[in-house]
Amino acid sequence: MSHFSGALQLTNLDDFITPSQECIKPVIIEKSKSKTGAKISIQDDGYYEETEDGSRKLQKVEITLQDCLACSGCITSAEGVLITQQSQEELLKVLNENQSLKTNDKSSDQARVVVFTISQQPVLSLAQRYGLTVENTIKHLCGYLRHLGGDIILNTKIADDLALLECRQEFIERFRSKSQEQPLPMLTSSCPGWVCYAEKTHGNFILPYLSTTRSPQQIMGVLVKQWLAKNLKVKAEQIYHVTLMPCYDKKLEASRNDFFNEVENSKDVDCVITSIEIEQMLGSEALEKYPASKFDNVFGIVDGNGPADTIWGYESSTSGGYSEHIFKYSAKHLFDMDVATLEYKNLRNPDFREVVLEKDGKCLLKFAIANGFRNIQNLVQKLKRGKTQYHFVEVMACPSGCINGGAQIRPVSGQTARELTSQLEHLYRQLPQSSPDNFTNESMYNGFFDGLHTEKAKMLLHTTYHAVEKLNTALNIKW
Repeated sequence: MSHFSGALQLTNLDDFITPSQECIKPVIIEKSKSKTGAKISIQDDGYYEETEDGSRKLQKVEITLQDCLACSGCITSAEGVLITQQSQEELLKVLNENQSLKTNDKSSDQARVVVFTISQQPVLSLAQRYGLTVENTIKHLCGYLRHLGGDIILNTKIADDLALLECRQEFIERFRSKSQEQPLPMLTSSCPGWVCYAEKTHGNFILPYLSTTRSPQQIMGVLVKQWLAKNLKVKAEQIYHVTLMPCYDKKLEASRNDFFNEVENSKDVDCVITSIEIEQMLGSEALEKYPASKFDNVFGIVDGNGPADTIWGYESSTSGGYSEHIFKYSAKHLFDMDVATLEYKNLRNPDFREVVLEKDGKCLLKFAIANGFRNIQNLVQKLKRGKTQYHFVEVMACPSGCINGGAQIRPVSGQTARELTSQLEHLYRQLPQSSPDNFTNESMYNGFFDGLHTEKAKMLLHTTYHAVEKLNTALNIKW
């Protein structure tokens, strides 16, 4: 497809879970009874036309992201649902209207501050697509987004760091408390495709295992709509926050009611755009044609491992480095053991691998990475049978993790998906490695969060999940 359609858009990932017939949104049609019945015909524009005493168009079915989140039906590794707030057409419309307000002296005070947040994986996808270095891709991508109307361009480093800092502390507390309410293994929750599947398919059984730490996208939403808004002296609703992400499921995540601030009347993330959509928006134009620009360092980020105006890698999983980072941290803080590098053992396939910390023949820690729904289903079944001994599992819906997200630019002619993924993984491992412990911003931590791991930090940086009740419809009966 060249752009989103009104139906679910599925990618060519190989672990698609068949949609359920429950994914039905009825449309109520008010009409008077007819003795002779009525004829319905389909017009060229796709609308149904009903003919009784005259002809009239029937309402066209529309599915929103909220409908999808509330439905217990289909799940895919990259759900894409058309919704006006999340389409590239609506993004361009909002940006154009905002530019008009800025140039109109009488309406300039009504213009919104447009903030773009860029994650690592789309940058690598665009670099590979246009044959550019990562550095040049960042410069010209920032230039392109400013051309569209972006006022502030950010990377996700601060949110990635905060996600790891909070997630590792959450694991330490779970490991020490051994609470039945928050059992082990702790499962990561930064992948919205996996979270959506867990809520709809396994509900209250699996949800206690999920980490409550928000994903970097939603942590960035809090920082932009609250911390940045306060520093810019504007209301949250005066900021239009757009994120550039590697998968369509991030649109679902941004649309969750949990991430809507009723007090500020504002979503943490207003719009999610993806790698594929940037390619579509550019069309036949080269990214290089746009003047070089750079990230805005509004958060005062300093890290001795690299410059502030770049993107950062996190360990080697290409999906945030949760398993590796938390394993090393836990080994040191729970057992006073320094672990420099991890050697994962592949199980059924390279997307399901584990690492163990042993001392005197005793297993102290056992972590795993499970990518793709086939491996996720295997993991969940082991949990249900009580046959898993893991303490922590990094879970991502897409095979190979976020670097192979469902909205990453697909392979060009003659290139396989595996080859492309391998090339993107190589680029990822060339990035400067972020060390969350090296980054501190005392004014933010103490002035905004009241310190890390405090009650206020938990309120701002954590979330909750909700089991979705199964629908009982006649169409779901297996005859």
